[in-house]
Amino acid sequence: MTDEPNLLGAYVRARRELVTPEQVGIPVLGVRRVPGLRREEVAMLAGISADYYLRLEQGRDRNPSAQVLESIARVLRLDEEATAYLLGLGSTPRRRRRRARKETVPPGIVQLVAALPLPALVEGRRFDVLAVNPLATALSPRFTVGANRLRDTFLDPAEQALHPDWENAGAGMVAGFRRSVGTDTDDPGVIDLVGELSLASPHFSRLWARHDVAGCTGAAKYLDHPRVGRLRLHRERLDISGTTGQTLVVYHPEPGSDSAEKLALLAAALPTP
Repeated sequence: MTDEPNLLGAYVRARRELVTPEQVGIPVLGVRRVPGLRREEVAMLAGISADYYLRLEQGRDRNPSAQVLESIARVLRLDEEATAYLLGLGSTPRRRRRRARKETVPPGIVQLVAALPLPALVEGRRFDVLAVNPLATALSPRFTVGANRLRDTFLDPAEQALHPDWENAGAGMVAGFRRSVGTDTDDPGVIDLVGELSLASPHFSRLWARHDVAGCTGAAKYLDHPRVGRLRLHRERLDISGTTGQTLVVYHPEPGSDSAEKLALLAAALPTP
């Protein structure tokens, strides 16, 4: 047996527990002792043997074919993002534990962030804030270089107060974080951050145990700002070419809207360079 983490087994087990028999057309007779589907039910629906599926969950077989994984993904009702993540887990070669890499923002992106007349920041693959402009910091003081968006969302009450629906926002962020780090769980920065949040935040711990995977996409965001009140801003997330997982995040209001006026007030109050 290998001492490598059993990422594949942990993932399919977590997702199996979230699928009900009714969702896949299995009649429920009597009391079921396990949440979600049983192992043998997943195996039957995926067209593989129960013993082989058990070996996958237990980590005794870590090289399933793509066809097997796609069949399991279908049974577990995984979407495109989650299926791609599952396929990645099944094809990940064993690696030696390595040191954390420092993320460096391309100089041109740093200049762009500073020049933008909108709140803008750069997030690293672990959701660290790597670059930010003053208007973004006026939007949230947690938007500052060296901060971590995941840590602030789950541990900082002021950041939670800024987001009226912070629990759902946190769920999306955890799913996006899992997609961002992918199978790179030997990264010491990822290990430390997940360990810290799992101990300090029961909500994060529950979400992390679900193994949800989703991309962080552009969306309308509502913010309860302590100085200007409720804001509705569009958040755009743009991948930065030439980097490993860095994202440019920009917030912008609808032109002529009440939120545009409030954002202009925040900009006008910034110190003159």
